[in-house]
Amino acid sequence: MRHRVKGKKLGRNSGQRKALALSLTIALLKNGRITTTRAKADFVRGKTERLITIAKRGLAHDDPERGVHARRIAASRLNNDRDLVGKLFDELAPRYEDRAGGYTRILKLQPRKGDNAEMVLLELVDHEA
Repeated sequence: MRHRVKGKKLGRNSGQRKALALSLTIALLKNGRITTTRAKADFVRGKTERLITIAKRGLAHDDPERGVHARRIAASRLNNDRDLVGKLFDELAPRYEDRAGGYTRILKLQPRKGDNAEMVLLELVDHEA
């Protein structure tokens, strides 16, 4: 029974899981959409949504210190990639300012040929093609 067992292991050790989550999150934020397996998409979706929420919190115009703190948190979670943090705060956060969550969508695709894995398209909502 899986009572109180949280998270997905994805058949990897903790270092590999962290690296996979970071690379998929960076790819999704840079490109707006990625094609991956269903399990990996579920794994990365929450992390990406939390980052966008942190960026929205940094848009508070009344307190500049709050914005600095939010940028530092986002930078630490994105491997201190300045360009990506700038895109997150300057483009993505204002785009989703009036949206109360649900920044990503998962669309099912054909199964992968080699191993019949369930493939999906994970994309940001309101993504311009």
